[in-house]
Amino acid sequence: MSLRQKVGQWSQTLVAILATRLELFAIELNEEKGDLIRLLVWVAAAMFFGVLAIIVLTFLLILLFWPTEWRYWAFAVILIIYGGISLYCVRRVVARLTHGPVPFQASLDELKKDLQLIQRLRDDDRQTEQNEQTHTTEY
Repeated sequence: MSLRQKVGQWSQTLVAILATRLELFAIELNEEKGDLIRLLVWVAAAMFFGVLAIIVLTFLLILLFWPTEWRYWAFAVILIIYGGISLYCVRRVVARLTHGPVPFQASLDELKKDLQLIQRLRDDDRQTEQNEQTHTTEY
């Protein structure tokens, strides 16, 4: 097999692999985009109704404690509870961002497999060339 044929086959294989990987990446990108949009819609709805509920609850508690001597303690307890919930939510978001799934994992896995295959093929070619050189020098 001539060098030109080998280069042609390698380039054809490489282009086919690259096209397949780009298609996979595009599919994963589309899925990630859809998931992100859905997540943002749900987060926005949860925040909106959560804020409404907190406002109504806060006014209710303040009105209940207003005529008593405990009104300042009621303010303090509400502040501590809301602050604790806020810190919990921030920790969950940070944990999700730092320990969540890696985007485009399937594309990365396929690229690793491709690199291993190319390395194996290159090693096989070297072994074949060495065998050919050994046979050539024996004759």
